[in-house]
Amino acid sequence: MQIIFINIILQIIFLNVQKAPSVTITNDYFGTKIVDKYRNLENLQDSQTLKWMKSQTAYTNSVLDLIPKRKYYTEKRLEFDKRQGYSVSDLKITGNDRYFYLKKNGDEKVDKLYYRDGFLGKEILLYDPINYKNTEPNHEFVINFISPSWDGSKVAVSMAEKGLELSDLIIIDVKKKQIYPEFIANIAPATMGGINWIDDDSGFFYVYFSTIDSKSQDFYKNTRTVLYKIGTDPKKLVEVFSAKNNPELKITEDQFPVILNFDQEDLYYIGMLVDFQTYKKTYIIKKKDLLEGKNNWKLFSDPNDNAKNLELQKDKVIFQSGYNSSFNKLCRTSINDPDFKNAEVLVSEKKDEIIKTYRITQDGIYYTTTKNGVEAKLYLYKDGKDNLIQPPYPSGNIDLESKGENYSDFWITCSGWANDEQRFRYDVKTNTFKPENLAPIAEYSEFKDIIAKEITIKARDGEEIPLSLIYNKNLIRDGKSPLLIESYGSYGVVDSPFFAKTYLLWINQGGVVAVAHVRGGGEKGEKWRLGGYKETKPNTWRDLIDCTEYLIKEKYTSKDKVAVWGASAGGITVGRAITEKPELFKVALLEVGMLNPLRDEVTPNPQPKEFGTVKDPKEFKALLEMDSYQHIKNGVKYPATFITGGINDQRVIVWGPTKFAAKLMADDSSNNPILLKIDFEGGHSGNVPVAQRYANLGDMFTFALWQLGHPDYQPKKNKK
Repeated sequence: MQIIFINIILQIIFLNVQKAPSVTITNDYFGTKIVDKYRNLENLQDSQTLKWMKSQTAYTNSVLDLIPKRKYYTEKRLEFDKRQGYSVSDLKITGNDRYFYLKKNGDEKVDKLYYRDGFLGKEILLYDPINYKNTEPNHEFVINFISPSWDGSKVAVSMAEKGLELSDLIIIDVKKKQIYPEFIANIAPATMGGINWIDDDSGFFYVYFSTIDSKSQDFYKNTRTVLYKIGTDPKKLVEVFSAKNNPELKITEDQFPVILNFDQEDLYYIGMLVDFQTYKKTYIIKKKDLLEGKNNWKLFSDPNDNAKNLELQKDKVIFQSGYNSSFNKLCRTSINDPDFKNAEVLVSEKKDEIIKTYRITQDGIYYTTTKNGVEAKLYLYKDGKDNLIQPPYPSGNIDLESKGENYSDFWITCSGWANDEQRFRYDVKTNTFKPENLAPIAEYSEFKDIIAKEITIKARDGEEIPLSLIYNKNLIRDGKSPLLIESYGSYGVVDSPFFAKTYLLWINQGGVVAVAHVRGGGEKGEKWRLGGYKETKPNTWRDLIDCTEYLIKEKYTSKDKVAVWGASAGGITVGRAITEKPELFKVALLEVGMLNPLRDEVTPNPQPKEFGTVKDPKEFKALLEMDSYQHIKNGVKYPATFITGGINDQRVIVWGPTKFAAKLMADDSSNNPILLKIDFEGGHSGNVPVAQRYANLGDMFTFALWQLGHPDYQPKKNKK
């Protein structure tokens, strides 16, 4: 009764909060009229729009402040950081055994850059981001990636702030600990090319953005790969792979031309046109030719070849092939006369296992496979034979690390839902693993009884959907446990197991966590991705609904105890689940979610190749079907909903979540709270200090536990 009472009081308070300004626009798509009541909120220059976003954020904070344990998750995560002592990330090892990495002590806000000579070498602090632009007010930078030169004499450091994807790049002389006078502004993130040093360490390739206006529709258009030489003027661009520099390649404005990672011994560069599809067009050029200013790129692989993850090895290219394969194979073909469709098969397709990643070393090709994206295996292909290697312990995820094809050095990092990640060096001669963790492994006795279980459930159409369950081994299945179910399901991305302390804290508070590996992801290969793609996208949210209903049926939880969480493109999954079957969920958490796909093509980061285009009648219908905003119906009772956005988000523009919140608030007929919180110091959740990230996550979990009736999260009736 108390939660109902509090919700009614909040509704009364909310009536005094200004409603969203509304200007209705109607569009006609192939004879279908689409009414958009909040098109005006797309104008982020409008003072009324910003005023409403700020008022809603203030209201949300005032509501959260009434909850006794609002800071619990943030404080526990910071406590865990201190318990561990320090954490290490973004490790890079050069051929001469120099280790570069980011390290954050438990009581620090951001990572600093360190290096050492060899694993056992003395640790040396190289750079503290607090020193970057420290004379300018209102700046708080984080290092979001690093790239050392081949000999480790220099390191490029990317400095980002306030959730922005584009960053500044500084170059540090390692021996002198001095920053070069030149710096490069507006560097693309590591996921879009990063920094690739040329063989003599005199410069590097990077991706240049044509505009820095993150709200512009041209933001991700006409990018280009340029070559920068140390000591030259960064403003004088030397384009080497772009539509302007290579008109004969007919690179479209929405493709990202990038140069793939390479080894010093390689004779060629491979250029790829990134367009967020599984298989992409690639080109090849001799290193010598490109560095001499020639533009003689040649077509290497076509998307129809179904080849990805290309790696050069002497006069051959190794790649993963999905050609005539339900899952995939590891193949090899000639560089000079490539035939990707009829290539030599090194590792044949495996039953129920997808080849996830591989590394070429002096001793052979190490590779990992996953079953349903959650059960990992490690193999070594050597001398024509395929050898299974038993890792130190069973793992849901195994990451690989090596120095290159001329070295034996090889490491793995193992992790799982209930196991913190650990790093090991592998000795192929003795078939043994030796721990080589750069950060201490903390003890978490409070999580000792938590287990993970991987199952499949049958969807309404008979498809088997993988479902990860994480819970206390002493769980009583009586339907009373709060359930947090998370799902994504786009771009072929796999929801890989990792040691999520926030999940484990939820479980320690009496809950169950589930991860639904729905169609649209990559857990079962390309066919699985295409099962939740454009016209088949409804499978994505219906798989989530079916997984939730299964968990209720099996008494892991009940309808009034379910919180569903989706982030980014997972906003489609969760947004449509709650608009299609709102009575199934008690709480919805929509974190920087894609909620208005019909308007995707006017955003800075449109994805018509993944979701569809309104210019095509068939794809328009698919977009309309996956548009959560357009599926909100007046008078329907929707779950308690917490919606977030980042003012500097360049992937999911902030007006998408804002419009969804406005319409849901206007049309919902329940007494459930609907809260909107905009992070005015952040973007798409990353590139912010860790405490800020913890606080944003903590607010969502606090809201969920309040609405699910957890006794520790109920506001006091008499609190003013």
